[in-house]
Amino acid sequence: MSSLPQFPLFKPVELSDKPVIDGILREYRPSTSELTFANLFIWRKHFDFQWSLHRDWFFITGREDVCPRFAVGPVGPPGRAGAARLLLGWLREDTGDSQPCIERADERLALELSGEPGLMVEETREHFDYVYLTRNLIDLAGNRYRTKRNHINRFYRACGSYTYEELDERHVEACLAIQEKWCSLRRCEEDLNLQGEWEATREILVNHRSLEVAGAVMIVASEVKAFTLGERLGDDMAVIHIEKADPGIPGLYQLVNQQFCARRWSSVRFINREQDLGIAGLREAKLSYGPDHFVKKYRIMLEG
Repeated sequence: MSSLPQFPLFKPVELSDKPVIDGILREYRPSTSELTFANLFIWRKHFDFQWSLHRDWFFITGREDVCPRFAVGPVGPPGRAGAARLLLGWLREDTGDSQPCIERADERLALELSGEPGLMVEETREHFDYVYLTRNLIDLAGNRYRTKRNHINRFYRACGSYTYEELDERHVEACLAIQEKWCSLRRCEEDLNLQGEWEATREILVNHRSLEVAGAVMIVASEVKAFTLGERLGDDMAVIHIEKADPGIPGLYQLVNQQFCARRWSSVRFINREQDLGIAGLREAKLSYGPDHFVKKYRIMLEG
């Protein structure tokens, strides 16, 4: 333990940290999409993720627009009010940020800290994870999913057939080319968040084996045209981190979603498809799949 960063010392998230962080998160049994090593690693540059240990708790800090410097956690056993105050106070005093906050806090932490003197807890709807019944995403049954079935039928009419393969090193360059095309259409260079997503996608593709995530590609007319990556999040849930498809092929997004669930995740009850970030179009798309429930998240700040 002496070689690990002890608060107030922090270190950047690195691939070599995976065994330690995996062990901490496995014991905590998180329900939010952020709390996997793969997620922390692929977004580490965009958010400048750093981590440290304080007694029984795991601290993570990062940077974004809402709060100049934010924390995720503390992750660990109950009794976290003192650790949360310590972390927020340190962020305010030692880094000079006047309004530091804990972002994307799960319901366990929010309930634990709600009503604690000196702390404010508020819901952050834009960060709620969308969780679906896996069987619904596979079967697409009933009137609710008629539009999804129609999109998939459009794919078959336009393309005829496809090949599904598990992601392998030989697919990575083709997947990166799909992401490059996607970014070009959406002018990623003009949007820091889209730039961050581009970097995260590259990281998860290049490091998918080391990160121990599952992936798949869809091959249409002998070319990779879609890819997706996810991993287990607890015993009864999988989380989908990345999903991209050639925008010129109708119904391909709906098909890769359905097939990845059917071929890889049929043994888990729920699929977590992460948050909508308050983006209207993304919210509409996620709601259209009929979430079973949300994983709520919260912002926690110091009063005054």
